[in-house]
Amino acid sequence: MAIDYKQSGVDVVKGDEFVDWISQTQTRQAFEDHILSGVGGFAAIFKLGFSEIKKPCIVSATDGVGTKVKLASQFNTFNTIGQDLVAMCVNDLICCGAKPLFFLDYYASAKLDLAAAQSFLDGVRASCYNSGCALIGGETAEMPGVYHDKDFDCAGFAVGIVDEEKILGAKWVKPGDCVIGIESSGFHSNGYSLVRKIFEKDLEHWQKELLVPTILYPKIVLPLVQNNLIHAMAHITGGGMENIPRVMPKFTRLRLLDWPWSEIFLEAQDRSGLSRVEMLKTFNCGVGFCLIVDAQNLEQVVLKISDLGLRAFKIGEIESSNKEEAEIIY
Repeated sequence: MAIDYKQSGVDVVKGDEFVDWISQTQTRQAFEDHILSGVGGFAAIFKLGFSEIKKPCIVSATDGVGTKVKLASQFNTFNTIGQDLVAMCVNDLICCGAKPLFFLDYYASAKLDLAAAQSFLDGVRASCYNSGCALIGGETAEMPGVYHDKDFDCAGFAVGIVDEEKILGAKWVKPGDCVIGIESSGFHSNGYSLVRKIFEKDLEHWQKELLVPTILYPKIVLPLVQNNLIHAMAHITGGGMENIPRVMPKFTRLRLLDWPWSEIFLEAQDRSGLSRVEMLKTFNCGVGFCLIVDAQNLEQVVLKISDLGLRAFKIGEIESSNKEEAEIIY
C-alpha cells in the first residue's frame, strides 16, 4: 500500500484551504499602489519610488516571539501572538527612523489547525494595518516530528525605507540629552523562558497579563521623527535596558533614574529574587521603547506621546564618560 503525504502527517488539502481563506478575506492595506505581486505567487514584488526621499535606503528586520508561543498554544490564544510578531519586527525597524513598508510572516506547526492559523493571521493583518505597512506574503508549514501536539512557531520579516541623510542613531546623541521611556504593556515578547518558570505554579491565574501583546510603536514615534524631535531610539527587548547603549556614542554613559513598576514586574521580582539591576538587565520593567532627545524637547515629546494615549516619562540622562564603551549607571 502506498504511503501518501497525509499519512506522513502533512495535510496538503488543509493547507490549500488556508491559502484560499487568505485570498478570500484579503482587505485593503497600506501601499497598495506599490504592490505589483503579493500573496499567492512564488515571491512578492513591491515597487519603490517615494519622491520625498532623496537618498533612499532599504531597512530590514526579522524576529520571532520566543517561548511566548508555548503560552499561546496552552491557552489557545493566537491573535495576540500575531501582534507580538509584527511588533517585534517593526519596533526594531523604526529605531533608525525608517518607515515600515511591508511585512512577511512564517508560521509552522506540527499539524495545521485552521482556526488557530486564521486567528494568528488576523492578528498579523490588523497589526500591519496599525503599523502602516502592507502584509505582502508569508509561508505556512506543517512539520510533524519537528513540532509535537499543539506546538507551533512563527517568524516575521519587515522591510522599510529611510532617507540616508535622516538616519537616526548614536551620531546625533550628545551629553545633556534626555532619555524618555514609553510604557510597555507588560513583558512584551521577551524573557518568557524565565517568565514561564517564575509563574509555572499558577500560570492560569496570570495568563491574561502574560499574553497581553507587544505595543506597536510606529504610529507613536514616527510623527516625532518627521518633526525632527528625536536623536536616537531603542526598542527594549531581551537584555532590558542594556539595549540603550547600542544607540549611544563612545565616551558616554546613561545615568538611569527610577520609575514605578507595575504589579506584574514586582511579582516577578518577588518570586525570582532578582535584584533591581538584574531585573532591568532582563526585562523591560514597564518601558517598552526609548527615545533620546534634546533636553529642550523633553516636555513637548512627552506631551505628544501622552496625547496619543501612552504614558511617557524621563528615565535618564546622557553624560560624558572617560570609558570608550557606552554604558549605563544603574
